[in-house]
Amino acid sequence: MVIAVGLFSVMDAVMKTLTANYPATQVAAMRGLSAMPLVCLYVLWRREAGSLLKIRWPLHLLRGAIGVTMLSLFAFSIRELALAEAYTIFFIAPLLITVLAIPVLKETVKPVHWVAIGVGLVGVVIAMRPDGDEFFTLGALAVLGAAVCYAVSAITARVLSRTDSSVNQVFWTTLMMGCGAGVLAAPHWVSVARSDWPLIAALSVTGFLGLLAMTDAFRHGQASAVAPFEYTALAWGVGLDWILWRTVPDHFTLIGGGIIIASGLYLIRIEQVKDVTVPP
Repeated sequence: MVIAVGLFSVMDAVMKTLTANYPATQVAAMRGLSAMPLVCLYVLWRREAGSLLKIRWPLHLLRGAIGVTMLSLFAFSIRELALAEAYTIFFIAPLLITVLAIPVLKETVKPVHWVAIGVGLVGVVIAMRPDGDEFFTLGALAVLGAAVCYAVSAITARVLSRTDSSVNQVFWTTLMMGCGAGVLAAPHWVSVARSDWPLIAALSVTGFLGLLAMTDAFRHGQASAVAPFEYTALAWGVGLDWILWRTVPDHFTLIGGGIIIASGLYLIRIEQVKDVTVPP
């Protein structure tokens, strides 16, 4: 999940750059379609092409529709907000995943997970500033919608992992997101400038590798334990905002981000202790 978050953060920076010249739905479509050549090569390398049609179609279609909505909303939000601001709002997703994991996945959420997520959300409130004005912008509302979609998609991925391989999930999610967003973007499609093709290539690589890493994260880890590692995105957002746009977060964002990161590190420490403890 840490690797996936880093890759997706770089991908988001590329998407933010592209949204200055292209509609949000077109950027979402380019993100999905540009990754398909790599996905197809991956399927052939794993020799699992024969299993692509042996899937749980309703859940894959649901995840595809959710993915299109999530990408379009998020592409719009990062056009309106700095990456660090968008990420702090998006951090509500781990809590939503934890809540959904209880009835859907029948997971038992450990108290330490609730503590870590709760402390992290306190950091989000601080980062958003006490007056809360940021929550009423269109960009912030779009991030909230994307966070809900992400949580549902993550839970769906966990359910699918019980029967469908990672290859199937990566292939169909990428294809459905690209084609679905492409249909929505078609009426207002803008010709892609030659100078932007390197950015689209970057979308392809980071999007493919990030989706693969995230899929495996939810396959091998308990959803409520894996989700808090999303908090590492704040460090990426602050760094990329400064390097690419010379945007500096205010002290509320920095204090809140510090609390969020501390809660994630605490959870990592607890999980490490649990793994090395030998029962009597």
